[in-house]
Amino acid sequence: MSRVFDDRPCALGEGPLWHPERNQLFWFDILNKRLMTRQDDQPHSWQFDEHVSAAGWVDHDTLLIASETALWRFDLIHGKKDRLVLLEADNPVTRSNDGRADPWGGFWIGTMCKQAEPGAGAIYRYWRGTLRQIVADITISNAICFAPDRSTAYFCDTVTGQVRRWALNADTGWPEGDSVVFLDLRAEGLNPDGAVVDAAGNIWIAQWGAARVAAYGPDGRFLHAVEFDAAHTSCPAFGGDALTTLFCTTARQGLDTATVEKHPTNGMTFAANNAGRGQPEHRVIL
Repeated sequence: MSRVFDDRPCALGEGPLWHPERNQLFWFDILNKRLMTRQDDQPHSWQFDEHVSAAGWVDHDTLLIASETALWRFDLIHGKKDRLVLLEADNPVTRSNDGRADPWGGFWIGTMCKQAEPGAGAIYRYWRGTLRQIVADITISNAICFAPDRSTAYFCDTVTGQVRRWALNADTGWPEGDSVVFLDLRAEGLNPDGAVVDAAGNIWIAQWGAARVAAYGPDGRFLHAVEFDAAHTSCPAFGGDALTTLFCTTARQGLDTATVEKHPTNGMTFAANNAGRGQPEHRVIL
């Protein structure tokens, strides 16, 4: 059974990150340009002057944050940000979207057109001070996550209805060969959004419009789903004691006023206890 973890509604909640040293969840409201958290069970947020969407943890008091123009080093104590590298800063129609740290200390980040123009986005990897594009012609980048044995990366372009799998070099973490289709959800009419891989190698995928996060085995077999009281589930993360709580961000984007009034929990951030057991989020090495 899921519950509301934070009742502040997000226009577009995304990018939940459980910081393993702080035992604290961070997430974003992309459209309202906010980084959000709870500290001492009280709501807290930081306001930005541009869209922010994804993060990785660097140390106890520092995050790497992806925005529509750059990757930033962000000081949680003082609220100060320092630019690491530009990210499509010369293209005002795009913004960052889904992202996650990889097991080698790199950071994968996807972009997309603010109006979801087909093929306007891409996926990049930031590693050892360099940002390199690894996938082009993406419409809505999502589902970036990594197998616990370091063998595989997953990602998707939501509009395709497919999640792809990509083999990774054991020494460097760079993808090798071509990615292949791991899940094809088109026949079910499901829209894959953000995703995370648990300690057993199962992938948990938020399915936009379906009010759930669904778990699939490493072989692509459907295992089960956790339901949430919000239509647009956007991204999951494991956290809490022993990493057994499944958090999930949601969105109000695309919902009419009547729907929101009838179900005001749309856009809130949720938690489901004892849903599974996650793997710790990897540290970004700068």
